[in-house]
Amino acid sequence: MAATIVETAPLVLNVGVVLLAAATMGFVARKFGLPAVFGYILTGLLVSPFTPGFVADNNQLALLADIGVVLLLFEVGIEIDLKRMSKENRSILWGAPAQIAIGVLIGTPLFLWLDMPLFGALLLSLSIAISSSVVIVNITRSPRRTINSATGDAMLGWAIMQDIVGVSAAVLILTVFGESEKSLPVAIAGLFGFILLAYACSKLLPKLLRMVRWEKDLFLIYSVSVGLVLAALGTVVFGIPMALAAFIAGLSINQSQDTDEVRKALLPFRDLFAVLFFVVIGTLIQPSKLSEAWPFALIFLLLVVVSKTIPTVLLVRLGKLGVQKIQFGVGISQIGEFSFVLGSIAFAQAAITEAQYTGLLVAVVISIVASSLLVRKVGLKPADKN
Repeated sequence: MAATIVETAPLVLNVGVVLLAAATMGFVARKFGLPAVFGYILTGLLVSPFTPGFVADNNQLALLADIGVVLLLFEVGIEIDLKRMSKENRSILWGAPAQIAIGVLIGTPLFLWLDMPLFGALLLSLSIAISSSVVIVNITRSPRRTINSATGDAMLGWAIMQDIVGVSAAVLILTVFGESEKSLPVAIAGLFGFILLAYACSKLLPKLLRMVRWEKDLFLIYSVSVGLVLAALGTVVFGIPMALAAFIAGLSINQSQDTDEVRKALLPFRDLFAVLFFVVIGTLIQPSKLSEAWPFALIFLLLVVVSKTIPTVLLVRLGKLGVQKIQFGVGISQIGEFSFVLGSIAFAQAAITEAQYTGLLVAVVISIVASSLLVRKVGLKPADKN
């Protein structure tokens, strides 16, 4: 036992130091009026192998970050009421897919012109067209938010529709153009197979939760473990990306009487592990590559405005969505976690260069900070700005 403790102590120290640093940098960032996410990403840069000083175990952090993203999207799936959204904000059901299509149609020719292969151009344009569910959740729940509840709910619904359409499009792109060993029919069959599994769980899990409702420890364990198991099964057995699998799993049980209790049980774990996702992004940024990466980062950021912010505002007006339209467009104008995953896949398959990949990471950081700050400013009344 003593030997085991000695072996695992460095791993525990690794996580503890990173979380302590992330909390401190997040606190400092907020003191300067910046989102805490900026502090988390900066922490990743400080503990990366590309900067002097303490170097974190990136594989361990990535595992914990994956858990955070899974719990986040599981919880968001539980919270989203698709029936209400289809009645109150029906234009989201076609608006978000239209916005993604516009982004891909604008971005793909541009990247082809920059001599990217078609596979890389499609993945990169898709990644820029999709927003960050993690950041949007933080924007809608921040104590400093200036958005009203209608705008916040619509932003969450828009982000979820982006995730559904984006992941489906990514599966198609990876199957047709990537190095996937699965055929398109097999990939589609896997998606429907997982949906059936999630439906079965939606019938069984509420009964199980009612049995242990007053056993707080067991309720907590079941709530967390079900989300993790379903998401992992979706990937291992059915070949579904964990982020989408977690969302579908949460969506499948969101009509249960105990879902609010499940959400409350998940929140502390979700918030803790989700921090590490942004730390991991920071660990991948190489300062030595920034001079080559800046032109691509600027192109990506310009594309965010042209292919996402402006089309979103126009689509919201066209759909007569009852939201603060400019604020809504600014709020979804960032590149996020799923974009990072798609960019990593493209880089791993040599469809984009290292400079382009670093440029994407830089654009992720800048877009998250800019969106989180500007969404507050555009929502303030003139009297509030003084």
